[in-house]
Amino acid sequence: MDVVRAADVEPVEMVPGVWRRTLLWGEGVMLVQFTLEEGAVVPLHRHPQEQAGYVVEGELSMTVAGQTRPVRAGESYLAPANVEHGATALKRTVVIDAFSPPREDYK
Repeated sequence: MDVVRAADVEPVEMVPGVWRRTLLWGEGVMLVQFTLEEGAVVPLHRHPQEQAGYVVEGELSMTVAGQTRPVRAGESYLAPANVEHGATALKRTVVIDAFSPPREDYK
């Protein structure tokens, strides 16, 4: 059994103010922690993986398929596979995202 402590994973800055820690993955799912500084932007993008997320702390303005709404601590979101999505951190935010299947570029 794999047990990973997020603080032990070296963060990777994906775009200015957005840090990724790939926690673990199996054959069908990958778990990733993102930390976004206030005002950081994840540009609109799409990928073949389904992406489900949970906001641990903070608040995002999340856009999925052209629909934008706030997502706050304690709330979840879903970006279906191949659907354009992106986010802006309205304050410092930490999210946990699950990708299925796992993203090869995050391993």
